[in-house]
Amino acid sequence: MIPRIPLAATGVLALALAITACAPAPEPAPTKTTTAEKPVEAPPATAAAEEPDPAPTKGADPTCDTIISAGTVKALKDQGWSAEPTDFTLGELVLEGGIMCSWADYSAASDHGQQYGWAPIDAETAADAQSKMLAEGWQRVDGAEGFITEDPKYAFATDEDGYGVTYEFGDGWVKYADTKQGLLLVDWK
Repeated sequence: MIPRIPLAATGVLALALAITACAPAPEPAPTKTTTAEKPVEAPPATAAAEEPDPAPTKGADPTCDTIISAGTVKALKDQGWSAEPTDFTLGELVLEGGIMCSWADYSAASDHGQQYGWAPIDAETAADAQSKMLAEGWQRVDGAEGFITEDPKYAFATDEDGYGVTYEFGDGWVKYADTKQGLLLVDWK
């Protein structure tokens, strides 16, 4: 007689196998390349993020490659991603001189990507935009003046703090990212 496995046990086993199959592969150890002169160790993947990025050129227009750090641009491009720029919008308001960038692998259909944006904005327009967004159901981030985020129950994706698409208003500028944590990567001012 063949022993029977309870249905609940097979479900737990299937879940454990699924989780194990989705676990990320371990990072390979740095490799060494040898030449006739001496061995050279490959730099770690985080080396670019540790070096400070050069300051943006004054008077230059923001681009998808300049509104986020050079290390972030490199990491995204190393994944095979590219950026699609669009006008910076707050609802129906288009902010001249601004840019929104959608980074993704456009060679394959996918819902994976990241969005960043930056635009100049005057104080009156910023105040009006924030008031209108709050009236439309957007929310002010608790304890963080200048941050307006979408209602999390309607968010497509959220960061570890539960924030989805978020705008940060500063002195003469507004930033945009698909999560509040993503705003940290927008460094054009």
